[in-house]
Amino acid sequence: MIARRIWRSHRFLRPFSSSSACAPPLLAPYHSQSFASPTSRPFLVPSLSVMKWSGGGGSRSLFSNEAMSIDSNAGGGFIDVPLAQTGEGIAECELLKWFVKEGDPVEEFQPLCEVQSDKATIEITSRFKGKVALISHAPGDIIKVGETLVKLAVEDANDALQVSSDTPENVEPICSKPKLDSLVGALSTPAVRTLAKDLGIDINLVIGSGKDGRVLKEDVLRFGGQKENVTEDPVIRGDSVSTNFEDQIVPLRGFNRAMVKTMTMATKVPHFHFVEEINCDALVKLKHFFKEHNTDSTVKHTFLPTLIKSLSMALTKYPYVNGCFNEESLEIVLKGSHNIGVAMATEHGLVVPNIKNVQSLSLLEITKEMSRLQHLATNNKLSPEDVTGGTITLSNIGAIGGKFGSPLLNLPEVAIIALGRIEKVPKFKEDGSVYPASTMMVNIAADHRVLDGATVARFCCQWKEYIEKPELLMLQMR
Repeated sequence: MIARRIWRSHRFLRPFSSSSACAPPLLAPYHSQSFASPTSRPFLVPSLSVMKWSGGGGSRSLFSNEAMSIDSNAGGGFIDVPLAQTGEGIAECELLKWFVKEGDPVEEFQPLCEVQSDKATIEITSRFKGKVALISHAPGDIIKVGETLVKLAVEDANDALQVSSDTPENVEPICSKPKLDSLVGALSTPAVRTLAKDLGIDINLVIGSGKDGRVLKEDVLRFGGQKENVTEDPVIRGDSVSTNFEDQIVPLRGFNRAMVKTMTMATKVPHFHFVEEINCDALVKLKHFFKEHNTDSTVKHTFLPTLIKSLSMALTKYPYVNGCFNEESLEIVLKGSHNIGVAMATEHGLVVPNIKNVQSLSLLEITKEMSRLQHLATNNKLSPEDVTGGTITLSNIGAIGGKFGSPLLNLPEVAIIALGRIEKVPKFKEDGSVYPASTMMVNIAADHRVLDGATVARFCCQWKEYIEKPELLMLQMR
């Protein structure tokens, strides 16, 4: 399809054909213009705010308002939608899935795709009304901030973006009529692009046999000299044994990619560990009491909310454990809020959302917030607010299995606690008689630049007392 330039009411309008890259044809007549005209130079949209949030609830959406170029030679209708800055310090995101495909009409604020940074999963919404001309990336791709996600075809770029009439001096006029391929690259679906990428083929070199020169799967395979009946790896079902013993390369994505960075940083910090055994008989009775008197079917009572609340009470007496260390200024920041993070293992990787202001929450409120965060983590819908701002972390390895763990710090926090499983063990009374007791091993990893062994030991003893004697917890709870 050759793009035409239309003049109507002193506006540049986009003529569309039946191609999937275009919107329905305009009804107005058109008049050809010289593409050597100075007015045919590409417009540049002035840079506005970096990003804006929309929507609420568990999922977050944003649309990019960054500078985007419009090629007026193509009728003023192609708009690049880049990946905006999704959070502080975020340089790249993984594309999880598309909500649209090439040729689909798009409304303002309609979700285009879902991306995942090392902090959260975010929906990218459209800032403009138009039609999807080209999808530039396939699910699984790592996209740098500022790279084009999708190209949109809009009817009137002037109205859509309020383009300034001043043309930058560094933009040279284009004297020849550009082809569609030079504007958007080879037309193809994300699946075909992924296939070409896997085969090491530059898809722009492949001659497409589809409509409007679209590159098909057969074109890529023919170009690469391979057979068309290429099949995916066999799926193992039942008791079948795999005969494929070749090495596999598994790229790290999302939270797993973030874990590499944070744990590498943590190994540079001087750690020490403090281990203690806690009697959980009273904690077990308390949980059973909550379950027996539960009037809300949506609430599931566990040990963790009581452990979290008692931890917050101990932090009140030992505020240095709830601090963070500023390495540049050699300062310790004592956090006013107890934002206690809970490590959660999901199919998307390890994530640590945190419960905000635990010092001001009741046990029931903590229980409900835990349930909300677990639901969002399972569905990969945690927001940036859910996973940032933590002051101390709990890692409940006992929920999976194991008595003892040796955790690494979740920087910039100065302490992290691994909880083992609660199990029945024989204990001796003072008279020598044996009795069963429910015990749990806890291992506190601390930043030795901020905390010393004596401080951590006293803190742990205080926390232990609140767990073993919940009456003291209730007495001092606010």
